[in-house]
Amino acid sequence: MSNALWPSLLAPADHGRPDLCTVAASGVRLTFADGRTRLCGTSGLWNTNLGYGNEAVAAAVHEALLKASYLSVFRYENDYARRAAEALVELCGAETYGRVLFSTSGGAANDLVMKLARHYQALRGEARRTLVVGLRGGYHGLTYGSLALTGEDLGQQLYGVDQRQIRHVTPNDLGELATLLDRQGARIAAVVVEPVLGSGAVPLTAEYVAELLRLRDEHGFLLVADEVATGFGRTGTFLASQGWPASPDLVIVSKGLTNGTCAAAAVVAARPVADAFDTAGAVLTHAETQAGTPATCAAILATVEETRRLDAIAAGRRLAARLDTALDRLVVEEPAVTGTTGTGLFRSVRLSGPDGTPLPAPRVPELVAAIREAGAVVHPGPSGIQLIPALTFTDAELDELMCRVADGIAAYVATAGAAV
Repeated sequence: MSNALWPSLLAPADHGRPDLCTVAASGVRLTFADGRTRLCGTSGLWNTNLGYGNEAVAAAVHEALLKASYLSVFRYENDYARRAAEALVELCGAETYGRVLFSTSGGAANDLVMKLARHYQALRGEARRTLVVGLRGGYHGLTYGSLALTGEDLGQQLYGVDQRQIRHVTPNDLGELATLLDRQGARIAAVVVEPVLGSGAVPLTAEYVAELLRLRDEHGFLLVADEVATGFGRTGTFLASQGWPASPDLVIVSKGLTNGTCAAAAVVAARPVADAFDTAGAVLTHAETQAGTPATCAAILATVEETRRLDAIAAGRRLAARLDTALDRLVVEEPAVTGTTGTGLFRSVRLSGPDGTPLPAPRVPELVAAIREAGAVVHPGPSGIQLIPALTFTDAELDELMCRVADGIAAYVATAGAAV
């Protein structure tokens, strides 16, 4: 094999292709090894919320690498991590949250959360509370712990993932949630939810969130908002859960945390959770070599400041309104498009054939490829694609993105529509 790289989640037949190898990124455009430049409709992996190549973030990382190339939070602290933690507590709400634990990915942070929840319950004299509940269709990562919690079939049985301490319920199904809590509420340590399910851009309803909050108070589990995808303005506020009537106990942030520049995640803990450990003098057994390093935390601080300077969250709200209009038009003009889901700049487009049958999963890569050929990069989703543009898109860039998406869908339907 001439290509030494083994890329993630890509079929072996596609390894080494120049049209799938990026060589540069700037603003909201990607340059590929085949010489073409394509518009990025995915914000990288949903993480470059401010676009590629932000100079302030790059400069901050550069300075930190020169001044403190490596310092850890593994049995020590460092000043960069202290300042980044303070900034995140302020953004999430210092009236509720008090402490921050750093990690290196959304998946690892979900592993951390499950440890934290079980340890917290044990400190409260509730050691029998070991179950963690997730949502069917939810995505929390691919490490062994987070893959157990992920609510899609991604090879858990093949890889020997232990899911005995995990339960899943259908999102927005109040009856199923109530039944589980009635039967096993005394054993549940935490319920972990994405405010908008990442795999299908499905928002939790206001009624479902309200019931989660009520059941938390009744049964005593920790409510965790996995905001790896929704954080940093993706849905119109800094955190999607800031629109909830009450705050979750733990918040996970990752993708937008460093604008995609460093491997970083953080778990922001409400004060009562941290207080339980402080009162008991308990040490949580979790640490990662690259968590909370100076370069990473400098990137976090710079990303926070750039988000403010660019007024990116407000810009994202304005852009989302324009995207709403464009998606409505796409549904009207392209018969194969049956609808859209999501909120803010976190959307999916669903396709089906003339008989109403949803686009089957094996055909989705062909659709993504057709749109890429038309000049835009989009993410695969259930029966279609996902659109996650940067908050800093101009109106012209968003219009171009939607034009290329429409052209790609039309090209796909023309060549393969009969088999959709």
